Amino acid sequence: MKGILLLAIGVAAGFIVAHEVAKTPQGKRFFDDIDTKAREFSSAVVDGYKAREAELRAAVAEAEDVVNDLADRIK
Repeated sequence: MKGILLLAIGVAAGFIVAHEVAKTPQGKRFFDDIDTKAREFSSAVVDGYKAREAELRAAVAEAEDVVNDLADRIK
């Protein structure tokens, strides 16, 4: 229970410090830079996910074609 309380206090203190730092010009630039990097990272993750999804869908479609071809040969 003490650990949860300390965690909550740490999060609250961090939020307050970050809010105060963001009020300064250097702090605003710092957080803008972090925001830009986070958006670039999330965009790269989404692009990678979509590319992998397309690869898997193509593999599944190819497997379905093979299965259908084999089924037709058996008939």
